[in-house]
Amino acid sequence: MKYPDLLERFQRYVQIDTQSDPHSPTVPSTEKQKDLGRVLVEELLAMGVSDAHMDEKGYVYATVPASAGHESAPAICFCSHMDTSPEYSGAGVVPTLHHNYDGGDIVLPKGDIVIGPKAFGPLKEMEGHTIITSDGSTLLGADNKAGVAEIMAAAAYLMKYPEVPHATMKLLFTPDEEIGRGADHVDIEKLGAAWGYTMDGATKGSIEDETFSADGATVIFRGANTHPGYAHKKMGNALKAAGVFLSLLPRQEWAPEATKGEAGFVHPYEIKGGVEEVRITMILRSFDSTELDEYAQLLHALAKQAAKAVKRTSYEIEISEQYRNMKEILDQHPQVVALAEKAIDACGLPVRKAKIRGGTDGSKLSFMGLPCPNIFAGEHAFHSPYEFVSLQDMESATDVIVKLLELVATEA
Repeated sequence: MKYPDLLERFQRYVQIDTQSDPHSPTVPSTEKQKDLGRVLVEELLAMGVSDAHMDEKGYVYATVPASAGHESAPAICFCSHMDTSPEYSGAGVVPTLHHNYDGGDIVLPKGDIVIGPKAFGPLKEMEGHTIITSDGSTLLGADNKAGVAEIMAAAAYLMKYPEVPHATMKLLFTPDEEIGRGADHVDIEKLGAAWGYTMDGATKGSIEDETFSADGATVIFRGANTHPGYAHKKMGNALKAAGVFLSLLPRQEWAPEATKGEAGFVHPYEIKGGVEEVRITMILRSFDSTELDEYAQLLHALAKQAAKAVKRTSYEIEISEQYRNMKEILDQHPQVVALAEKAIDACGLPVRKAKIRGGTDGSKLSFMGLPCPNIFAGEHAFHSPYEFVSLQDMESATDVIVKLLELVATEA
């Protein structure tokens, strides 16, 4: 095997609980993310990457030097995030191997979880592969520790075989990507890369240069609480106003459960409060940044209608920018995507150009001055106990990293 450490690395990394927390104000949002960061720095130093370090905010930086004669080639960053989703437990992950996959259903040891090609189409291309899952009681963490393992395996390979032609490789591992903060504290100047690639995609051969543009919204309803036995013409129930508001949201147009492809959506995902005040947390998503203003106007119109329907209530809406469609930047740097496509093809893989119905660290990094599309890492069924990855697809992703660095060294 070209990367004999790839599987072992991945199995170790997923057993480190790195779940992030959207309600935490700290950076990183959970200290346990640094547990993986420390392991990565130790391993990089052990393989001879002398500048590997983790900063106080939990970001890991490192440099694999260019091969002799290629020092003047642009330095290229490969980035993956260390945290796992808050949506499902990442504690006590038991990586479970299914060798020589036969093309049928995979039954996990716990949780009555069945993973099969009818529900998960990419499995149709994985017959004969080694499929890795959790035991069904947790998510797996392939999102994004598959990418972490691939970048680490590529670095180890190039450090062991420095004669392989390659440009300078900059490694970046981020915390808190799953809660939308992954690139917030990246030091672009210290990173020192001309452009980059996140290794955080799904299907083998995929390259993604377009993401949603994203805003966050908090809709706040305020009422007036009093003893319910004496509430006549005094109480204003914020819960009821919130209920009216939620009932008015479109259930077909602009709803994530009813849209696909290039259609955007408005999505409430958390509600907290009582009679006095209710806060509804929402995300607004569209490939067209200007459409986010339409969504915000819709929220104002519906919240106003809800507050009017429930006496003695009022509303307030807070909108915050999260990230923007990376394509706005990547269209100005066509060679970045073109080289990735060439590398994927050179590795004998189908080139699958796609759009992400979501975002990556690359969305923010692109607008911070580091053009950064997304390359497949092989991960599937993110944020759930159904999550799986193919070892062979991970090997292919690692091949793409090495080939990309070769192309930059010899052609860019």
